Amino acid sequence: MHLTRRDFLELAIVTGAYLTANPVTALAKMDYEDIMRFKPLGNVTLIFTTDIHAHLEPLYFAEPINLVAPKKLKGKPGYITGKDFLRYYRIKPGSLEAYFTSCVDFPKLALKFGKMGGAEYITTIVKTVIEERGRDKVLVMDGGDTWTTTAIGTFTEGKSVVDWMVYTGYDLFVAHWDYTFGKEIFLQRIKELEKGGCEFITHNVVDELWGDLVFKPYTIKEVGGAKLGIIGSSFPFTPLANPRQFVEGWSFGIREDQLQEFVNELREKHKVDAVVFLTHNGLPLDLKIAEVVKGIDVIISGHTHDVTPRAVKVGKTLVLIAGSHGKFVGRIDLHVDKGGIKDYRFKLYPVASNLIPPDKGARKIVERYRREVAKKYRLDDELATAEVMLYKRDTFFSTWDWLVGEAINDYYGGDLDVVTSPGYRWGTTVLPGQKITRNHVYDYTAITYPEVYVLKRKGKDLLTVWEDVADNVFNPDPFYQQGGDMSRLWNVEYEIEINGPQYNRIRKVLIGGKPLQENKEYLIAVYGGPPPPEEAILPDYKPVPVYDILIEYLKKRKSVRVRTKPNVKVLDATYKTYEECYGG
Repeated sequence: MHLTRRDFLELAIVTGAYLTANPVTALAKMDYEDIMRFKPLGNVTLIFTTDIHAHLEPLYFAEPINLVAPKKLKGKPGYITGKDFLRYYRIKPGSLEAYFTSCVDFPKLALKFGKMGGAEYITTIVKTVIEERGRDKVLVMDGGDTWTTTAIGTFTEGKSVVDWMVYTGYDLFVAHWDYTFGKEIFLQRIKELEKGGCEFITHNVVDELWGDLVFKPYTIKEVGGAKLGIIGSSFPFTPLANPRQFVEGWSFGIREDQLQEFVNELREKHKVDAVVFLTHNGLPLDLKIAEVVKGIDVIISGHTHDVTPRAVKVGKTLVLIAGSHGKFVGRIDLHVDKGGIKDYRFKLYPVASNLIPPDKGARKIVERYRREVAKKYRLDDELATAEVMLYKRDTFFSTWDWLVGEAINDYYGGDLDVVTSPGYRWGTTVLPGQKITRNHVYDYTAITYPEVYVLKRKGKDLLTVWEDVADNVFNPDPFYQQGGDMSRLWNVEYEIEINGPQYNRIRKVLIGGKPLQENKEYLIAVYGGPPPPEEAILPDYKPVPVYDILIEYLKKRKSVRVRTKPNVKVLDATYKTYEECYGG
């Protein structure tokens, strides 16, 4: 039996009967009641999630302290954080909405409001909206980065997440990290999705040899009496952001000219009433797509983990994105007729797991896979206590990555000059005083290519690589940003000019407290990228999965207090500290 909206609010807000973790105050319940209010509109409802990263269980995830932007993009959606974010969207500090959308006072608010996300709570929201609107008026979509990067996702090869998606009733899907299971498993999971009624669409993946489309580029759906054309897009830079071996023989790319052709085809040949673009391009790139590709009504973005409490309007195109880690379910209601979209109403539902009744069927799926994986990988083993908040997301520095650097250096005998960690956007948050479990470790490191490699590199070569990453992250043209934040550099201090000349942004580099020497060979450890050539790997340093290294280090440490001060000085932009956002 489905819950009505009224049932949902009464259960979650009035009785509090489904509280699953921390006690929640009456004020928190009132906050949630205000946030959940939504007056339906029109004849079409699009429900969407993105960047869940296989987080089927509730978690803590703090929004970034910093999203440093090149001058051209500064202050635009996708580059607003902290108190600035609250002011921009007129969100009350200390509220439940502030907790979900900003880093401000995160540890304090986490104790007040509890964990976020979780598959069984997402399903409740989806089914509640479907019950309210009717299945014929609703499309349920996911924007990718969905099947992997947690233990339950990676170690079931995405099967756990696909089973949940089918049960929940997803209709459409695009991808990025999901490809990193390799083509065989990826195609098998797509087959399982489609058997369950969920189509995979992507216009921008073609056969490298023949140039043919690998997948169906778009689909046409009758929704609420309207004819919708939905085009899909996988992450354009998948073979660069992840090892090419997983998608060997497939070529990706933005392919904006091809996208325009498909928009025209839907409008002129198929006479659709509206065009929707479901993407994993990232918010800045999709904002530019909205400028250069004509005829798209709604862009539902993913990849950059941004949160848009209000739709961003570019010309006649609405651009939306629903955060990450299962924290939000997006909903846009549309009034669509033969003349196009006449009106819309949009909101993000925060998945406040302490205030939402779980869907029993979804819970059974999660619990079954959780038991299997927990038994084999001992997910609940407590390894150490966090003395400061451990987080991942930031433009340059995170406490988690500094901890990883310490662990890798310790594992290899303390001889390393540099440890480079990738600037991934995903990874749960561990609160001060919280126990760090094996499951937490996998939440940050459970990728399908986890090995750490030790190499020797000259200082000038290191600098070239770091400048290349900086050009990717701080390129003022979103078409040339290939995803991720700046690489994390353990045992390195440096200055950077965000708007400096290309390949000359980084200044005054210190390694181990001493100036970088261009012709000196440094001993470095790397992980999270394509495997280096075999001859480059030092034979005395055996490659080991990063999660194994970290688990052993935490067991040895028992208590973790890593530095919270960034190792970078930004010369031409504001760069906030841990204390300014997360508290002292």
